[in-house]
Amino acid sequence: MTPTTALQTPCVDHLVVLAADLATGVTWCERTLGFTPTAGGEHPLMGTHNRIFNISSPAHPHAYLEIIAINPGAAPAIPSSARRWFDMDDITLQQQVADHGPQLIHWVASVPDVAERCAALSAQDIERGAIVTASRPTPNGLLQWQITVRDDGLRLMDGCLPTLIQWGAVHPCSSLPASGVQLQQLTLQHLQSATLQAACEAIGVAPQVAVTAGDAPRLSAQFATPRGPVTLSSFH
Repeated sequence: MTPTTALQTPCVDHLVVLAADLATGVTWCERTLGFTPTAGGEHPLMGTHNRIFNISSPAHPHAYLEIIAINPGAAPAIPSSARRWFDMDDITLQQQVADHGPQLIHWVASVPDVAERCAALSAQDIERGAIVTASRPTPNGLLQWQITVRDDGLRLMDGCLPTLIQWGAVHPCSSLPASGVQLQQLTLQHLQSATLQAACEAIGVAPQVAVTAGDAPRLSAQFATPRGPVTLSSFH
């Protein structure tokens, strides 16, 4: 699948793993998934930085994994009253990561028409947030995208409801080589499973994820890796 074709269809874009710092995140990735991520960069808007690698598979042909951390050497450009994306300023979440190590916290869905998908969610009384333009430099040129970000930084539905992203002319996967790690399945467990299922249908990603009911919210991602099958799960 070419990047241009992939951007025309809503899909699982990337999984978000939060780390206390990038060095810890890379070590965790080597130990857990058997791969050393080297690609990535900085997000001046949010004062964060990342490492990313390709996890595309036949089931999810346009996906990558992002290990993200607050960049201690950068101040975010967002207003002082706003918070970073993905609940990264949440003290409880930061403490969980400090106590237990890097954690799968969220996922992002790629859509070709982010404003229309946000309107579809608003019709279900779900406010995904403002559509923000962001970018970061890479060795292959400038990556540009539009992404939904709430001023309060909330992920919504404990991270099970995806953030929405609409890429510009270039997608990260177009320059990421195969890693040997492939996403097989993404499962979203939540007490409000009917609401979550309806939201995924409105976004257009319902066929690509499994939504289940459960008292405790949980994201579970199953991978094929050089070390055999691996499942990453969020904890709450």
